[in-house]
Amino acid sequence: MTRAVSSPSARRFRLRAGTFQRFWCARALASIAFQMLTVAMGWQVYALTHDVFVLGLMGLSQFLPMFLLTLVVGHVADRYNRKRIALACLLLEAALALVFLLSSLGGWLTVPMIFVLAVLLGATRAFEAPCLTALLPSVVRREKLARATTLASSAKQASQILGPALGGLLYARGASLVYFISVLAFVCAAVLIQSLRVRSVPVKPLPVTLAAVFSGVAFIWSEPDMLGALSLDLLAVLFGGATALLPIFASDVLRTGPLGLGVLRSAPAVGALLGSLWMSWFPLRKRAGAAMFAGVIAFGAATIVFALSHRFVLSLGALTLLGAADVISVVVRMTLVQLRTPDEMLGRVSAINSLFVGTSNQLGEFESGLTAGWWGARTAVLAGGVATIAVALLWMRIFPELARVPPLEKQRADAAELQKA
Repeated sequence: MTRAVSSPSARRFRLRAGTFQRFWCARALASIAFQMLTVAMGWQVYALTHDVFVLGLMGLSQFLPMFLLTLVVGHVADRYNRKRIALACLLLEAALALVFLLSSLGGWLTVPMIFVLAVLLGATRAFEAPCLTALLPSVVRREKLARATTLASSAKQASQILGPALGGLLYARGASLVYFISVLAFVCAAVLIQSLRVRSVPVKPLPVTLAAVFSGVAFIWSEPDMLGALSLDLLAVLFGGATALLPIFASDVLRTGPLGLGVLRSAPAVGALLGSLWMSWFPLRKRAGAAMFAGVIAFGAATIVFALSHRFVLSLGALTLLGAADVISVVVRMTLVQLRTPDEMLGRVSAINSLFVGTSNQLGEFESGLTAGWWGARTAVLAGGVATIAVALLWMRIFPELARVPPLEKQRADAAELQKA
């Protein structure tokens, strides 16, 4: 059995057209399709039920498969060919989008059916995300991973700008059009992944033991900086995320339609894309850990502004600032994972990282829906912003070494020296 690894030949790959750019486009297309599906599913569920709690369950339905499959996914990503797994996931996601399309055209798409498809979509993405992340070292050299990670993050942010806005615009013309475009995007992403030329070498299959399965958890636990960065990002977005409640803000607070919802969903990604591009040209030259804490605090402050806003423009600005602040922790966290994890364990560690991201997003949506049902949407988002700032201040005391993590430029230079040695 073979899989893609960072062999000496593979490390000669550079950030160039034909390899990295196709990888970048594949990730962007897959994320665009997923974002469009998320907008369509959320709007349809809320339109059918007008129930805040049911809307929050949409996030839970995508989180549970990821939570249950995390350890299995990481082991599979390190044991089998990552490129083939990612390709299979993209084709399966295209098939799920096609089911959405056909059921919508036939008029038999119901709320229970949407939840079933959301669970299947979450399970598929549980395999896709860590495989694509672990594939990156086979596309670029190890010492270029810091910049490549930043650019790969910009692909996600670009998709989060286009996806929700495009989803809202197309949904205004009919949900079926959203699902049709999603099918095409997933298929194009699959074609791009299939066309990638990544070096593969024979590897010895990993034994299926509890120690092997849980080795990714043990590795993260042994790295305090990585553990602190992952847990901080998780709790910040878990408490501060207001994404699941945007249909309520768009409909009841700001009085906009599906297009306004799409614009609001895109605003955090606009800020994150601008932040990613800025960091790719002007990397953090002071302590990356301290910048991460500052970004999380700014994230919480922007969340509070959004909760208190009554104006669409101010809400849009707050969400944009929120996204720009969030990208700092994303880049620092992903760089730590990529540079400090051995390639033979990268699949398992990436799977756990994906679980942390999924927990903060999907479980955060459930938490937001639950608290909004108790206190109301505005109070829930306000409390989440305050909690985010409190967590950042607490984590500065629990993980003091994280605040002293060196600049990303120095970390990737150290990684290059280790590879030469």
